[in-house]
Amino acid sequence: MPKRAAIVLAGGSARRFQTPNQPWQDKALAEIDGTPLLVHVIKNLRDIVDEVAVCTNTKDRQTTYAKTLETYCVGDVEFVLDPQNSPVKGPLLAIKSGLDAVSADYCLTVSVDMPCLKPTVADFMFNIATGFDVAVPMWPDGKLETLLAVLKRETCLEITKTLLTLNESRADTIFRGASSLLLVSPLEEIIKLDSDLKSFININTKDDLNNLPKRSTQGAIKEHQQLELEFSLSSLQVLREGLDAVNKGSYSQAVQAFSRCTTELKKTSFWAGVSNQQLGETKLAEAGLNSSAKDLVLAKIHAKECFILAGKNFDAEAKLYEEKKCKTLADRALSDKKTCETKAEKVDR
Repeated sequence: MPKRAAIVLAGGSARRFQTPNQPWQDKALAEIDGTPLLVHVIKNLRDIVDEVAVCTNTKDRQTTYAKTLETYCVGDVEFVLDPQNSPVKGPLLAIKSGLDAVSADYCLTVSVDMPCLKPTVADFMFNIATGFDVAVPMWPDGKLETLLAVLKRETCLEITKTLLTLNESRADTIFRGASSLLLVSPLEEIIKLDSDLKSFININTKDDLNNLPKRSTQGAIKEHQQLELEFSLSSLQVLREGLDAVNKGSYSQAVQAFSRCTTELKKTSFWAGVSNQQLGETKLAEAGLNSSAKDLVLAKIHAKECFILAGKNFDAEAKLYEEKKCKTLADRALSDKKTCETKAEKVDR
């Protein structure tokens, strides 16, 4: 049986949970039925996983959480601190830190504000994720439960490493970068395990502690959806080498790497779009170094072509998600398409 880990994300700022003009309050320590949310989450998962990692963004929070777990007799938990020197902050960094810290084959990411997640639902998510890079719940309206997903550790480590190099911070970008994605409808099997779907409740405000919010099930999608793409993880290493070359000012080397990626990753619209976008930006940067007027004109032409291609890649990606009724990822792809189209227009200015 594949080894399992739970990665508890507990480094957020909890803005909606705060009271104006009052000291900041840590949502992880807020209580339901006399027990902190952090303790609820870990106890719910403890018996179905081999490892538990709690990811935080400060040492103070780590210390506080460790004392809290000790008070409630919760042990065998690893605390993971986000790299303090990382230029990128947010959930993607925390997930990468968690993946690095554990050794399991599959990892369930879960936000610390989901205290009602049933062990049977989590167990189901692990089981159905077998054979996929990512399994994530998708609601009938096409929106994803972004911070509750099962990730194949080996693959998603490469994906998150590459995304962070690209300065990405959003967790849902992992799903776009996966070669095999399962969109799990809560209304197919999960609702049989949790009739009220309380497992998906998020505590966002203080009012939610006393009046647990209900999840809407309005929408057309009632069944699981899956996407299968094809690419080699070694191509992501080449992409990272190109980004490293850019940081070192080795633009010619970067152009070679990105050009290679546009070919190797052409069957995956997301990574093809990323590669073409990076190629366009690098060609412009390279041309800005002591280039003749003629060379600059040619570089701008090539860069514009790259941005246009990237826009088409992201448009194809959006259409793929639209076919699966996944609004969250389709919207993200269309946003990137617009960004590339804007870059193409600005080249001529």
